[in-house]
Amino acid sequence: MSQKLITILQLYPRDMNIYGDHGNMLVLKKRLEWSGYDVKVIEYNQGDEFPKDIDLIVGGGGQDSGQTKIQADLIKIGPKLRKLADAKMPMLMVCGLYQLFGKFFQTINNETIEGIGLFDIETYGKSERLIGNILIESDKFGYIIGYENHSGQTFLGQSVKPLGVVRMGAGNNTTDAHEGAMYKNVIGSYLHGSLLPKNPNIADYLIEQAVINKYGEFEPQIIDDRFADSARKVATRRPR
Repeated sequence: MSQKLITILQLYPRDMNIYGDHGNMLVLKKRLEWSGYDVKVIEYNQGDEFPKDIDLIVGGGGQDSGQTKIQADLIKIGPKLRKLADAKMPMLMVCGLYQLFGKFFQTINNETIEGIGLFDIETYGKSERLIGNILIESDKFGYIIGYENHSGQTFLGQSVKPLGVVRMGAGNNTTDAHEGAMYKNVIGSYLHGSLLPKNPNIADYLIEQAVINKYGEFEPQIIDDRFADSARKVATRRPR
C-alpha cells in the first residue's frame, strides 16, 4: 500500500451510466494505481449520504427519464458540488450530467429539468439527434476524440469556456462549432466512447489536479500509451 489514497466519487451510476461512461472511472483508477496511488471508488445514488472525503468526481449520461429521476436529489446536493468546484476539485461530467450541471434541460416535450447551475449553460431538446464520431481541438488538450449521441443542444453563456472547437461532428449544438465546457477544473462534454481511454491526457490532467489538491505536488509516471495512441490514429481517420 502506498500510504497515499485518492477517492473517486461516481455520481448516479445506477441511472446515469450509458454508452460506456463507466469506463472513465476505470481509466482514472488504473492510471492512479500505475502512478503509485491507492484508489477508493464510492458510488453515489439518489438518497445516499453525500461523502465528505473525496478527491475527484465523475458522472455519465442517461436518458431523459434518468435525468428526471435524479433531478431532485441532484438539486439537493448541488450546493456541495458547486462549493467543491469552486475549491478546484476536478470533475468530469458527460452528456446527461453535463446538461444537468448547467441551468436547465428543456426537453422536446417542453418539460424543464432544472440543473444545478455550476456551468453557465442551457440545453434544449431538438428533433434532430447528433450521432457519430467527433473530433475537437482544444487549446488545453490538443485533439480530443470521441463519439456523440444526443438530441439535447447546449448553448454556453458568458462565464464558461468551451472544451474545444469541433473539427468533425456537431458538438454542443448545430450552430456554433463548440464542444463541451470548462469551469475551473470541471469538464463537461458530450463525448462518449468512453472519453478517457481515447484521451489519456485528459485523465492525467484530472488526476494531477486531484493529487495536487490533496498532497501539494504530483510526480507523473511514464505510462506506456502505445495502444491508446494507435487507437487515436485510427479514430481520426474514421468517417463521421
